[in-house]
Amino acid sequence: QVQVMESGGGLVQAGGSLRLSCTASGLTFGDYAMGWFRQAPGKEREGVSCITRNSVTTYYADSVKGRFTISRDNAKKTLALQMDSLKPEDTAMYYCAAGATNACTTSWSSESRYKAWGQGTQVTVSS
Repeated sequence: QVQVMESGGGLVQAGGSLRLSCTASGLTFGDYAMGWFRQAPGKEREGVSCITRNSVTTYYADSVKGRFTISRDNAKKTLALQMDSLKPEDTAMYYCAAGATNACTTSWSSESRYKAWGQGTQVTVSS
């Protein structure tokens, strides 16, 4: 059984930074793409970023490009999301997801491309 767990959320002022982490068990971590999603109150869950199994390719939502950086350490079976220059509109529950394949592709933000999800970690950015 695949289990995914996020950590690192919290409250930060606008312009600040946070680093989210994710661990996954029950799968060969290095064989799968990994993604980050978020869901703000009253809104649908949206894709934030995706990274291929070998870190060669990354994708970002337009709203976070240049501010967020996704990375992974396959040896440690961890995924990270470095979030800089945070804005109040970044406030959301952030979810880590294990991909169903090793690639992200142009449809990386479709939830159907992921097979396991964490419970989420809350990020709140105050103005």
